[in-house]
Amino acid sequence: MTAKNFPACMTHVLKFEGGKVDHPRDPGGRTNQGVIQRVYDGYRERIGQHQQDVYLMTNTERDAIYREGYWNQVRGNELPAGIDIVVFDGAVNSGPHQSIKWLQRALGVTRIDGVVGPATLAAIDAHQNHDQLVAEICERRLAFLRALKTWATFGKGWASRVKQVRAIGQAWASGAAYTGGIVSLMGANEKAPIEDASPLAAKAPADAATGAGVASGGLAGTLQSTKETIEPYAGTSRFLDYLIVGLTLACAALVIGGLAYRWWANRKAHAQADVLDLPSGVTA
Repeated sequence: MTAKNFPACMTHVLKFEGGKVDHPRDPGGRTNQGVIQRVYDGYRERIGQHQQDVYLMTNTERDAIYREGYWNQVRGNELPAGIDIVVFDGAVNSGPHQSIKWLQRALGVTRIDGVVGPATLAAIDAHQNHDQLVAEICERRLAFLRALKTWATFGKGWASRVKQVRAIGQAWASGAAYTGGIVSLMGANEKAPIEDASPLAAKAPADAATGAGVASGGLAGTLQSTKETIEPYAGTSRFLDYLIVGLTLACAALVIGGLAYRWWANRKAHAQADVLDLPSGVTA
């Protein structure tokens, strides 16, 4: 696919992005046709112009920003039909780096670095089913979006957008024209950066429960220390005997429960890290 497909991709992307918006929960803030104020300011500065309200942006400026900041970043001119619109649209919504990672994960390449290089392009050329590749990229994207704190607010719009982009991409990948319309639901145009990801599951509660000894601050350790303090008095009082038994059971329950929670937290954290395409080795 050559650069001539840029206008066709832009036509669809702009329908999703809409016009002028300034949603209080949109991390992009004040936005015009998908271009946020910060990005517009940077563009104006690079071309030697003074900053101004993004609502004053011209169509020429808009197209230059999309081409420079998104299309060229994902090497849209070198992507096959269908793959280009899917990766380009993802770049506009969540940033080029993240969208390229979805492509690379779908391709199964060894290095997931968010950069379209020779290895990524070669993997695309070698892929036998671009229709399926489009589907897998979109599944990765949707899983990422679900992991964002803003999913509850914008999820319905994002899900609709991804579904429609997938339909466009699969039509183009199959050599057909996309004949469906574009319906942009509320929230579809809101930015979805990785900075809005929900925190990874923490193991702190498990550490608090299972820490060994008083010095560690663990609750189980504290109870164990208390039990050891009163154990010399075992047999002198039925109450103390019951208390020692109770402390023993409580320590065991805390340790088992804490270890179980720690296992769950680590498992969840690794699942989140995978969905967000974070570096390997991330632990809870």
